[in-house]
Amino acid sequence: MSRKKRHEKPEETKEEKKDAAAYYKLKKEAIEDLVTADSSNSPEVSEEELRKYTGKKKFAIPDWLKVIFVKFWFAAAVCYFFFWGLGGKLNGLPDQLFVLGMALGIITDLLTNNALRFMAKTEGGNDRYIMVSRKRYSSFVLNILYAYVVIFLVFTLYNMINIAVMAAKGGSETLPLGVEPVLFGLFCMGADMMLVGMRNLAKKIVSEAKEKGHGLSHT
Repeated sequence: MSRKKRHEKPEETKEEKKDAAAYYKLKKEAIEDLVTADSSNSPEVSEEELRKYTGKKKFAIPDWLKVIFVKFWFAAAVCYFFFWGLGGKLNGLPDQLFVLGMALGIITDLLTNNALRFMAKTEGGNDRYIMVSRKRYSSFVLNILYAYVVIFLVFTLYNMINIAVMAAKGGSETLPLGVEPVLFGLFCMGADMMLVGMRNLAKKIVSEAKEKGHGLSHT
């Protein structure tokens, strides 16, 4: 029996070789871009473009609403565990406020701010809602100091409300409004957002003034 002739593979034409080389080069460049991609050489993507790939939802919770809930929830938890939980073991209101401010600052640095960073759709997207936005070793101390400012504003508000209610009722031996987690969390969240808003407004005014001054210097 005669051997069957093997089917010889036809030789590639120049155009086919050229197309194959171009495809290989394009694929190689794509792999290199993917491997070396980081925040410094990646193009910025708008939120509208991100929504195309993440999918559209019928009802989406606004980012600002998530932010205020996180701030409220952690502040309320601090009041529950540290003000209520340790209230009977501490000597007087000054000690309670000291522990409360310390706990609020630590929780803000370790949990609240990190939760807001994790929730951000883009890197740094929620920094405008964080007073100490840069994550450094000094941010731990700064968040504790900032917490005492928030505590001062919150208890000043408590005192103003109690004084007003007591004056309206003609005096009372007991405080009409006591400290409890829900209202404390709302007051802390409100004071925090107010201070952050003032910070953002000041930064905007300064940046606009610099731009106007820079524009006048070139005229």
